[in-house]
Amino acid sequence: MSIARLAAEAGGHAAIEHFKRGIARQRKADGSYVTAADFAAEQAILKIICGAFPGHSVLSEESGVQEGDPELRWIVDPLDGTHRFARGFASWGPLIALLHGDQVVVGAMSMPVVNEIYWAASGLGCWLNGARCRVSAIDDWAESNLSMGSLGRLLDSPVGSRAMSLVGSCDYTIAGGDLGGASLILKGQAEAWLEAGVQTWDVAPMAVLVREAGGVFSDLAGADTVATGSACATNAALSKHVRSTLGIG
Repeated sequence: MSIARLAAEAGGHAAIEHFKRGIARQRKADGSYVTAADFAAEQAILKIICGAFPGHSVLSEESGVQEGDPELRWIVDPLDGTHRFARGFASWGPLIALLHGDQVVVGAMSMPVVNEIYWAASGLGCWLNGARCRVSAIDDWAESNLSMGSLGRLLDSPVGSRAMSLVGSCDYTIAGGDLGGASLILKGQAEAWLEAGVQTWDVAPMAVLVREAGGVFSDLAGADTVATGSACATNAALSKHVRSTLGIG
Protein backbone atom coordinates (compact mmCIF):
# COMPACT_ATOMS: atom_id res chain seq x y z
CA MET A 1 0.00 0.00 0.00
CA SER A 2 2.82 2.41 0.81
CA ILE A 3 4.50 1.72 -2.53
CA ALA A 4 1.23 2.28 -4.40
CA ARG A 5 0.75 5.60 -2.61
CA LEU A 6 4.31 6.72 -3.35
CA ALA A 7 3.97 5.69 -6.99
CA ALA A 8 0.69 7.61 -7.39
CA GLU A 9 2.31 10.67 -5.83
CA ALA A 10 5.36 10.41 -8.09
CA GLY A 11 3.23 10.00 -11.20
CA GLY A 12 1.20 13.04 -10.28
CA HIS A 13 4.30 15.15 -9.70
CA ALA A 14 5.76 14.12 -13.06
CA ALA A 15 2.56 14.95 -14.93
CA ILE A 16 1.82 18.28 -13.29
CA GLU A 17 5.09 19.77 -14.54
CA HIS A 18 3.77 19.27 -18.09
CA PHE A 19 0.35 20.59 -17.06
CA LYS A 20 1.87 23.84 -15.82
CA ARG A 21 3.77 24.63 -19.00
CA GLY A 22 1.19 23.51 -21.56
CA ILE A 23 0.36 20.25 -23.25
CA ALA A 24 0.59 18.92 -26.80
CA ARG A 25 -1.76 15.99 -27.31
CA GLN A 26 -2.19 13.39 -30.00
CA ARG A 27 -4.65 10.60 -30.77
CA LYS A 28 -3.79 6.95 -30.24
CA ALA A 29 -5.03 4.17 -32.50
CA ASP A 30 -8.07 3.63 -30.26
CA GLY A 31 -9.06 7.30 -30.56
CA SER A 32 -8.07 8.29 -27.02
CA TYR A 33 -5.61 11.07 -26.24
CA VAL A 34 -2.01 10.68 -25.12
CA THR A 35 0.53 13.34 -24.11
CA ALA A 36 4.16 13.49 -23.06
CA ALA A 37 2.87 13.69 -19.49
CA ASP A 38 1.38 10.19 -19.77
CA PHE A 39 4.81 8.77 -20.56
CA ALA A 40 6.61 10.83 -17.91
CA ALA A 41 4.11 9.76 -15.26
CA GLU A 42 4.37 6.11 -16.33
CA GLN A 43 8.15 6.19 -16.09
CA ALA A 44 8.01 7.66 -12.57
CA ILE A 45 5.41 5.13 -11.42
CA LEU A 46 7.12 2.06 -12.84
CA LYS A 47 10.48 3.10 -11.40
CA ILE A 48 8.99 2.92 -7.90
CA ILE A 49 6.88 -0.23 -8.37
CA CYS A 50 9.50 -2.25 -10.26
CA GLY A 51 12.24 -1.08 -7.93
CA ALA A 52 10.32 -2.34 -4.91
CA PHE A 53 8.88 -5.50 -6.49
CA PRO A 54 11.05 -6.57 -9.44
CA GLY A 55 9.44 -10.00 -9.59
CA HIS A 56 5.86 -8.78 -9.96
CA SER A 57 4.11 -8.53 -13.33
CA VAL A 58 2.79 -5.20 -14.62
CA LEU A 59 0.14 -4.09 -17.07
CA SER A 60 0.47 -0.39 -17.84
CA GLU A 61 -1.63 1.54 -20.34
CA GLU A 62 1.18 3.03 -22.40
CA SER A 63 3.96 0.43 -22.22
CA GLY A 64 1.85 -2.72 -22.03
CA VAL A 65 2.84 -5.93 -20.23
CA GLN A 66 5.97 -6.60 -18.19
CA GLU A 67 6.17 -10.30 -17.44
CA GLY A 68 6.58 -11.51 -13.89
CA ASP A 69 4.70 -13.38 -11.18
CA PRO A 70 1.22 -13.94 -12.69
CA GLU A 71 -0.36 -14.02 -9.23
CA LEU A 72 0.93 -10.55 -8.33
CA ARG A 73 0.08 -8.08 -11.08
CA TRP A 74 0.15 -4.28 -10.98
CA ILE A 75 -2.35 -2.41 -13.15
CA VAL A 76 -1.28 1.16 -14.00
CA ASP A 77 -3.03 4.04 -15.72
CA PRO A 78 -0.33 6.71 -15.53
CA LEU A 79 -2.73 9.56 -16.32
CA ASP A 80 -6.43 8.87 -16.11
CA GLY A 81 -8.48 11.68 -17.63
CA THR A 82 -6.03 12.72 -20.36
CA HIS A 83 -8.79 14.59 -22.19
CA ARG A 84 -9.48 16.71 -19.10
CA PHE A 85 -5.74 17.12 -18.51
CA ALA A 86 -5.26 18.44 -22.05
CA ARG A 87 -8.18 20.86 -21.67
CA GLY A 88 -6.95 22.27 -18.37
CA PHE A 89 -9.38 20.60 -15.97
CA ALA A 90 -8.32 19.50 -12.48
CA SER A 91 -9.78 15.97 -12.35
CA TRP A 92 -6.96 13.81 -13.71
CA GLY A 93 -4.13 11.72 -12.32
CA PRO A 94 -2.55 8.29 -11.91
CA LEU A 95 -4.48 5.11 -11.05
CA ILE A 96 -2.61 2.15 -9.55
CA ALA A 97 -3.85 -1.27 -8.42
CA LEU A 98 -2.30 -4.55 -7.31
CA LEU A 99 -4.13 -7.79 -8.05
CA HIS A 100 -3.45 -10.98 -6.10
CA GLY A 101 -4.89 -13.56 -8.45
CA ASP A 102 -8.06 -11.89 -9.71
CA GLN A 103 -8.71 -9.82 -6.57
CA VAL A 104 -7.70 -6.18 -6.21
CA VAL A 105 -5.93 -5.95 -2.86
CA VAL A 106 -4.21 -2.54 -3.09
CA GLY A 107 -5.25 0.66 -4.83
CA ALA A 108 -4.10 4.27 -5.06
CA MET A 109 -4.91 7.36 -7.07
CA SER A 110 -3.75 10.95 -7.15
CA MET A 111 -5.24 14.23 -8.34
CA PRO A 112 -2.26 16.59 -8.04
CA VAL A 113 -4.01 19.80 -9.09
CA VAL A 114 -6.30 19.59 -6.04
CA ASN A 115 -3.61 17.94 -3.86
CA GLU A 116 -5.56 14.73 -3.18
CA ILE A 117 -3.97 11.28 -2.84
CA TYR A 118 -6.14 8.24 -2.05
CA TRP A 119 -4.86 4.83 -1.03
CA ALA A 120 -6.30 1.57 0.33
CA ALA A 121 -5.51 -2.07 0.95
CA SER A 122 -7.72 -4.98 1.92
CA GLY A 123 -8.40 -4.78 5.64
CA LEU A 124 -6.44 -1.55 6.10
CA GLY A 125 -9.03 1.08 5.18
CA CYS A 126 -9.24 3.79 2.55
CA TRP A 127 -7.39 7.05 3.11
CA LEU A 128 -7.32 10.55 1.65
CA ASN A 129 -4.19 12.53 2.55
CA GLY A 130 -3.96 10.51 5.77
CA ALA A 131 -7.60 10.89 6.86
CA ARG A 132 -9.96 7.92 6.77
CA CYS A 133 -12.47 7.90 3.88
CA ARG A 134 -16.03 6.71 4.42
CA VAL A 135 -18.95 6.55 2.03
CA SER A 136 -22.13 8.40 2.92
CA ALA A 137 -24.92 6.94 5.05
CA ILE A 138 -27.77 8.41 2.95
CA ASP A 139 -30.42 5.73 2.41
CA ASP A 140 -33.02 7.61 0.32
CA TRP A 141 -32.34 7.63 -3.42
CA ALA A 142 -34.43 10.76 -3.86
CA GLU A 143 -31.89 12.56 -1.66
CA SER A 144 -28.87 11.04 -3.39
CA ASN A 145 -26.20 12.20 -5.82
CA LEU A 146 -25.25 10.03 -8.79
CA SER A 147 -21.78 10.35 -10.32
CA MET A 148 -20.98 8.86 -13.70
CA GLY A 149 -18.35 8.74 -16.40
CA SER A 150 -19.14 9.30 -20.07
CA LEU A 151 -22.91 9.53 -20.51
CA GLY A 152 -22.59 8.31 -24.09
CA ARG A 153 -20.74 5.14 -23.09
CA LEU A 154 -23.20 4.48 -20.29
CA LEU A 155 -26.18 4.87 -22.64
CA ASP A 156 -24.55 2.43 -25.06
CA SER A 157 -24.07 -0.18 -22.32
CA PRO A 158 -26.57 -2.98 -21.59
CA VAL A 159 -27.86 -1.03 -18.56
CA GLY A 160 -28.19 2.31 -20.38
CA SER A 161 -31.97 2.74 -20.22
CA ARG A 162 -32.11 1.53 -16.62
CA ALA A 163 -29.34 3.95 -15.67
CA MET A 164 -31.49 6.78 -16.96
CA SER A 165 -34.14 5.73 -14.46
CA LEU A 166 -31.61 6.35 -11.71
CA VAL A 167 -30.72 9.72 -13.22
CA GLY A 168 -34.37 10.74 -13.27
CA SER A 169 -35.08 9.71 -9.69
CA CYS A 170 -32.00 10.92 -7.79
CA ASP A 171 -31.52 14.40 -6.35
CA TYR A 172 -28.56 15.41 -8.54
CA THR A 173 -26.36 13.90 -11.25
CA ILE A 174 -22.69 14.71 -11.77
CA ALA A 175 -21.03 13.66 -15.03
CA GLY A 176 -17.56 14.21 -13.60
CA GLY A 177 -15.98 11.25 -15.31
CA ASP A 178 -12.65 9.61 -14.73
CA LEU A 179 -11.13 9.41 -11.26
CA GLY A 180 -12.67 12.73 -10.17
CA GLY A 181 -16.13 11.25 -10.53
CA ALA A 182 -15.12 8.14 -8.61
CA SER A 183 -13.60 10.19 -5.80
CA LEU A 184 -17.03 11.63 -4.93
CA ILE A 185 -18.29 8.35 -3.53
CA LEU A 186 -15.12 7.91 -1.45
CA LYS A 187 -15.68 11.34 0.14
CA GLY A 188 -19.40 10.74 0.74
CA GLN A 189 -20.37 13.41 -1.79
CA ALA A 190 -22.19 10.93 -4.07
CA GLU A 191 -24.07 7.75 -3.25
CA ALA A 192 -23.33 5.91 -6.51
CA TRP A 193 -20.80 5.98 -9.33
CA LEU A 194 -21.33 4.29 -12.71
CA GLU A 195 -18.75 3.78 -15.44
CA ALA A 196 -18.94 1.88 -18.74
CA GLY A 197 -16.93 1.24 -21.87
CA VAL A 198 -13.46 1.86 -20.46
CA GLN A 199 -10.42 -0.35 -19.77
CA THR A 200 -9.32 -2.40 -16.77
CA TRP A 201 -6.79 0.24 -15.74
CA ASP A 202 -9.52 2.91 -15.62
CA VAL A 203 -11.43 1.15 -12.84
CA ALA A 204 -8.99 -1.29 -11.19
CA PRO A 205 -8.10 0.58 -7.96
CA MET A 206 -11.72 1.58 -7.36
CA ALA A 207 -12.65 -1.93 -6.25
CA VAL A 208 -10.54 -1.81 -3.09
CA LEU A 209 -10.85 1.96 -2.55
CA VAL A 210 -14.66 1.77 -2.51
CA ARG A 211 -14.87 -1.36 -0.38
CA GLU A 212 -12.39 -0.10 2.19
CA ALA A 213 -14.40 3.14 2.42
CA GLY A 214 -17.44 1.03 3.36
CA GLY A 215 -19.06 0.85 -0.07
CA VAL A 216 -20.04 -1.90 -2.50
CA PHE A 217 -18.29 -2.48 -5.84
CA SER A 218 -19.03 -4.64 -8.89
CA ASP A 219 -19.00 -4.32 -12.65
CA LEU A 220 -22.19 -3.43 -14.52
CA ALA A 221 -23.11 -7.10 -14.80
CA GLY A 222 -22.93 -7.48 -11.03
CA ALA A 223 -19.68 -9.47 -11.10
CA ASP A 224 -16.76 -9.04 -8.71
CA THR A 225 -14.25 -8.08 -11.39
CA VAL A 226 -12.44 -5.09 -12.88
CA ALA A 227 -11.66 -6.93 -16.11
CA THR A 228 -14.74 -5.73 -18.02
CA GLY A 229 -13.99 -2.00 -17.93
CA SER A 230 -17.25 -1.11 -16.19
CA ALA A 231 -18.13 -0.24 -12.61
CA CYS A 232 -21.05 0.16 -10.26
CA ALA A 233 -20.01 1.58 -6.89
CA THR A 234 -22.48 2.55 -4.18
CA ASN A 235 -22.71 3.23 -0.51
CA ALA A 236 -23.95 0.25 1.51
CA ALA A 237 -27.38 1.69 2.22
CA LEU A 238 -28.38 2.08 -1.44
CA SER A 239 -26.58 -0.85 -3.03
CA LYS A 240 -29.69 -3.01 -3.29
CA HIS A 241 -31.78 -0.21 -4.80
CA VAL A 242 -29.19 0.79 -7.41
CA ARG A 243 -28.42 -2.78 -8.46
CA SER A 244 -32.06 -3.84 -8.65
CA THR A 245 -32.87 -0.77 -10.76
CA LEU A 246 -30.00 -1.65 -13.09
CA GLY A 247 -31.12 -5.27 -13.17
CA ILE A 248 -27.78 -6.66 -11.95
CA GLY A 249 -26.93 -9.04 -9.14
